Amino acid sequence: MSLSEIEEKLHKMESEALTSIDEAKSSEEVEALRLSLLGKKGELTNILQGLSGLDKDTRPIVGKRANEIKVKVQEALDKRKDDVFNLALEQKLAQEKIDITLPGNRLALGHAHPLSQITEEIIDIFYGMGFSVADGPEIETDYYNFDALNTPSDHAARDEQDTFYTNISPETLLRSQTSTVQIRVMEKGKPPFRIIAPGRVYRNEEVNARKYPLFHQVEGLLIDKDVTFGQLKGTLNLFIQRLFRSFGKPIQTRFRPDFFPFTEPSAELDALCPFCDGKGTNCRTCGQRGWLELLGCGMVDPAVLQAVNIDPEEYSGFAFGMGLERLAMLRYGIKDIRYFYSNHMDFLRQF
Repeated sequence: MSLSEIEEKLHKMESEALTSIDEAKSSEEVEALRLSLLGKKGELTNILQGLSGLDKDTRPIVGKRANEIKVKVQEALDKRKDDVFNLALEQKLAQEKIDITLPGNRLALGHAHPLSQITEEIIDIFYGMGFSVADGPEIETDYYNFDALNTPSDHAARDEQDTFYTNISPETLLRSQTSTVQIRVMEKGKPPFRIIAPGRVYRNEEVNARKYPLFHQVEGLLIDKDVTFGQLKGTLNLFIQRLFRSFGKPIQTRFRPDFFPFTEPSAELDALCPFCDGKGTNCRTCGQRGWLELLGCGMVDPAVLQAVNIDPEEYSGFAFGMGLERLAMLRYGIKDIRYFYSNHMDFLRQF
């Protein structure tokens, strides 16, 4: 084939290629043209690969012309690819118009559960009185849950804290009180101690408006020299008034004698029931007693101190424990403990 014939063939190829590219309607058509022209088996690629068969005078002329066509074709392919993309985008936008003046979809903001809220508030109050927070395991041993707290296996008080035992061992159980944390803290350190221990506890109890098998406690412990029951009363009264300051007036409380195996003397701190104004008539929340039991407290029994190698002749202290659900019920005016675990959004949104 003569040089003029090769040049004519190249010119025709260039013209047809540019026309086909200009008429391409989609990105797929543009890609197909690229492969047919510039791919490994493309028409222009074959010409460039066949340059070695031409004579040495014709070869540089044909090679230069073929490369010029390759550059033009590549530029045309790139331009058409962009044009086709922009055209498709304009058509899509025209079909899928968005009214930017419409209100957007608002994301509902979550918040802490009422039990978490009151826990944080209680911690803040006791922080202000010099207490720190301690933690311990929920799966405990019989020793920490009962024996170390002056409640041996034959003690009648165990019936009041009947809990759930595990199949790990006969002595492994779910703690029925966070007093277990007090024992662990006293074992590892030396007095003075001033701690609170919030956390989940478990008891085998019938479910009703005031009781639930799982609930939350905050227990407190203060061990030092010359600690008195008067300090206990002052600490707890101050705590109660601060926690319920939103009531706008002092909350009426009372201390009455009680029994706990790990404190002596012991007392219950009650608050006048706000749901029946202390009348008790048909009130499920206070059990028709007119008063709500808020917490138990007392001076740490010397036997408990001796169990953790603290000399009761040198040190004394007080302890207290309260159910968070009961405090939250009084604080927020909730009549049934089961509401905390119902996951009902109408209930939770109030807090």
